[in-house]
Amino acid sequence: MRPTCSLYIDTGYLLASAATRVTGTSLRNGINVEYSRLIDTLIETAEKLSGLPTLRVHWYDSADNGVPNPLQQRIGELAKVKLRLGRFGVNGEQKGVDLRIGLDLVAHARNNTSDVFFLVSGDDDLTEAVEEAQVHGVQVILLAVPTADGKSHGVSRHLIRAADDLHRIDGLALDESILKVERQPAPKPSAPVTAKPGPPKPAPRTPLDAAAASAAARATPAPAPTGVLAYSSTTGSVAHVLPEFDDAAHEQVIDGVVDRVLSAFRKSATPEETAALESTRPSIPRDIDRALLLDASEAMDRYTVDERIRFRLRARFWERYDLG
Repeated sequence: MRPTCSLYIDTGYLLASAATRVTGTSLRNGINVEYSRLIDTLIETAEKLSGLPTLRVHWYDSADNGVPNPLQQRIGELAKVKLRLGRFGVNGEQKGVDLRIGLDLVAHARNNTSDVFFLVSGDDDLTEAVEEAQVHGVQVILLAVPTADGKSHGVSRHLIRAADDLHRIDGLALDESILKVERQPAPKPSAPVTAKPGPPKPAPRTPLDAAAASAAARATPAPAPTGVLAYSSTTGSVAHVLPEFDDAAHEQVIDGVVDRVLSAFRKSATPEETAALESTRPSIPRDIDRALLLDASEAMDRYTVDERIRFRLRARFWERYDLG
């Protein structure tokens, strides 16, 4: 067989990183993607870097119960594209995607499927699979999505050290296939202005009223410090109250993440999507929750965020939403 290269694309990483580049948040709903052009861009990048023709593009994504939706079916029908699907977990996280990528890297390397593997991902969990594939004589090169300032977005340091090289996809070429969604908000009907009656005048205070109020104030104890209700359940289980969240630095980061996700959602959502979001309260839809956690992880430079921050992110989402 003639030498070839192959691409292994973690769709979650690719689209979240591209959305962050375009909108400032990883929310997928904030972008429109021309998938055929995007895949052509990745193929052209791989062939230019390796000097080899592309054997196949492996496209990894999640689906409900592992069943492809209509969009994923159309992607799988594109030339040279092999659709590989994991599933969504109970909390909306991807399940089985990293495992499929890792198993394919090792199996294809063992069978000499191609000479150069291009991996579009930043996930630390793929480090060992990359090293095992290299044992069988293939090169594994990372392709990263560039940020707005030209740096590689969200690639694990361990993965960079394990790979043979790291290249960034051409940002201008990405921008041609990934566009920001901005919908014009529907104008709100103006309410008729009616004169409101003023508040009733209070009855004049007597010396006896003043004396009674002063005595009550002295007898009232100071309020005890309380916790913040960070989580409550509607399923009958006990709600959890966490200690006061007083880390000002984290609070600022959390509010920044929530505001960016809300801004992207409001600019891209249809009235039907907005109504669907409000109907889920106090829960948060899977795609928005995933964007909140991913953006917070990046903003705090952590591989994952702890439960305390997760609680606060979700609570602040509805608090900021109600502020408009």
